[in-house]
Amino acid sequence: MQASEIISVNIWQIVVSLLNLLLLFLIVKKFLFKPVKKVIDSRQAKIDTRYAEAEEALSSAKASERELNEKLSVAHKTADEIVKEATELGERRKEKLLDDAHTEADAIIRQARADAELEKKKAEEDIKAQIIDVSSALTEKLIEREIKVEDHRKLIDSFISDMGELNDAE
Repeated sequence: MQASEIISVNIWQIVVSLLNLLLLFLIVKKFLFKPVKKVIDSRQAKIDTRYAEAEEALSSAKASERELNEKLSVAHKTADEIVKEATELGERRKEKLLDDAHTEADAIIRQARADAELEKKKAEEDIKAQIIDVSSALTEKLIEREIKVEDHRKLIDSFISDMGELNDAE
């Protein structure tokens, strides 16, 4: 072969190679690129729907979180109100118990004073009776005569009453 044939450019061979390349490209495009493109598009669609579902779930979760926070704040307010009401009720009960205790103590003190006054009057009556008896006995012995006990009692009672009035006036 000659040197010119080795370096020469054969146009027909270039055209046939280009046609082979074009034919190969069309076959590969039809049988390989289109199915691969469909698979890629379907996967992209699935990914897009999953992203959309994830964003929807995220927005739903945020809405649920806001709702939960609102319910929680309402629950805290309700709990605070319940505690406040219970405290106020406890204070009212405490005050009522204290008032009842003071009332009962005052009643007991009044009753004790009345009982003491009654005992004092009984003691005074007993002392008067004893004084009358003693003075009657002394008077009978001193005078040695008989005095009616009834008259003598009246006389002593009036004397003691006069003395009691003098003591009260002092």
